[in-house]
Amino acid sequence: MITGSEILLESFIAEGVDTVFGYPGGQIMPVYDKLVNYTDSLRHILVRHEQGAIHAAQGYARVSGRPGVVTVTSGPGATNVITGIADAMVDSTPVVVVAGQVGTALLGTDAFQETDFIGLTTPITKWCYQVRRPEDVAWAVARAFHIATTGRPGPVVLDLTRDAQVGIAEAGHKKCDFIRSYVPCPKPSAEAIAEAAKMIDAAEKPFVVYGQGVILSGAEKELAAFLDKGGIPAGSTLLGLSALPSDFPHYKGMVGMHGNVATNVLTQDCDLLISVGMRFDDRVTGKTSTYARQAKIIHIDIDAAEIGKNVPVDLGIAGDAKEVLAQLTALIQKREHADWETIAGMYNAVEKHKVIEPEVYPESGRINMGEVVNKVAEVSEGKAVIVTDVGQNQMIGARYSRFAQTRSMITSGGLGTMGFGLPAAFGAKIGAPERQVCLFVGDGGLQMTIQELGTIMQERAGVKIVLLNNNWLGNVRMWQELFYGQRYSATRMLNPEYSSIASAYGLKYRFVEQREDLEGAVREMLSDDSAFLLEVHVEEMGMVFPMVPPGKSVNEIMLNSNDWFSYGE
Repeated sequence: MITGSEILLESFIAEGVDTVFGYPGGQIMPVYDKLVNYTDSLRHILVRHEQGAIHAAQGYARVSGRPGVVTVTSGPGATNVITGIADAMVDSTPVVVVAGQVGTALLGTDAFQETDFIGLTTPITKWCYQVRRPEDVAWAVARAFHIATTGRPGPVVLDLTRDAQVGIAEAGHKKCDFIRSYVPCPKPSAEAIAEAAKMIDAAEKPFVVYGQGVILSGAEKELAAFLDKGGIPAGSTLLGLSALPSDFPHYKGMVGMHGNVATNVLTQDCDLLISVGMRFDDRVTGKTSTYARQAKIIHIDIDAAEIGKNVPVDLGIAGDAKEVLAQLTALIQKREHADWETIAGMYNAVEKHKVIEPEVYPESGRINMGEVVNKVAEVSEGKAVIVTDVGQNQMIGARYSRFAQTRSMITSGGLGTMGFGLPAAFGAKIGAPERQVCLFVGDGGLQMTIQELGTIMQERAGVKIVLLNNNWLGNVRMWQELFYGQRYSATRMLNPEYSSIASAYGLKYRFVEQREDLEGAVREMLSDDSAFLLEVHVEEMGMVFPMVPPGKSVNEIMLNSNDWFSYGE
């Protein structure tokens, strides 16, 4: 017979948890009191703000494939993780959040630091549950991990009352592998797969767009085999990046608003669009009424609710990407090369001449953001885990990074959370300590969670922070320039002296303003496993192109502020 707090911690261990990100407080103190007895089995990471805990857990989960775990107290401790929970829900990231709660006798009385955490998180979780008895702790934890990690992953919340933490119950944890009415992975229809194979074989111009579902299902090899056998070109969503190596023969680049010209053209020119593990986000489709209207569409997704939700499809297959792709590959005919795939080279040449070369190899002026990302990719040989914050640094990081292995691109996709980058990078380093972790962040996003430099200092985590400093909220400023008549409202930033901040937190530091100093600074940063802040003063009015403006079709592409590319006109 042990306390509910001990049952919680032993249940964590039984579920394979080795790391917990959290912050103590009044209503979770019984758990933290017992945590002292489990330090040989559980590593607790003391963050500096609860938002840092949830984003770190996301980074940990995304790079490792294991669920991230968070413990916080009630009231403000719990509400501080809500942004990260919503982020994890949209991006299908498995996290388990355990929040302390006031005693059951005080529920509903507006007691000190009481909030209705279940009511707040019900719309943004896969499952949430309030535990009021110690006898229910092990059951709830087992159920939480099963739900968070199966099917389409996502966040789960347990609201642990003080009664459940301090009460006594029998020890013992039994893993959950079945919940009535919960079918996390639907069995794909054999008839639908056979029909899809026929459609693929009959297509003259097939094209695959894949997303993070490929990574979440561990279907990277199956996707590569499918593309190889079918001779089919493919493009990635933002969160699908790194599922295929950047030099994979059939990989043509990223799709969507800041995607490559070729992939967006292929989308609008194919006669069969095969989407795998993606949800047709608006940043991928642009104007949905004109998206791939010339093509038949096959949609493969583990979440049946996503099929046909945003874009009408001709054939939907609800199932795990790994299983569906393996079955499809066995059925389709061998095709060495789709003849139409060669047009991608022509459009990539246009982009290279008008966008990439001016961004990465400028002849004069300040350092461009793309130069910095490209230099890191060159020196790291594409082996680093790339983490980004949100904004121009995110799109530039996605466009010019290169990937040699999967689970190497970590960013906030659907919610677009500024402040995600620094704690997520730290969490990624904890989840994959053997890998180099490099964060691209803007001056705005860094300052939203800059306190987590203290966590990096305390844990001696060797995160590489590349600050692309342009003294603006760059992405908002870019939109103001392009679409709001250059009315720069509330986007200019007065920044602190980052060298002093780096010194205060014990970080190695370099400031780069001259192009000739960039490579040496990058090599110094990546030369060992110490934490490092590389501040680069980049072009202050820099832009991110190509760009499909909001409300436009994905074949209506801005190559720069004055030059448009329109396919099919």
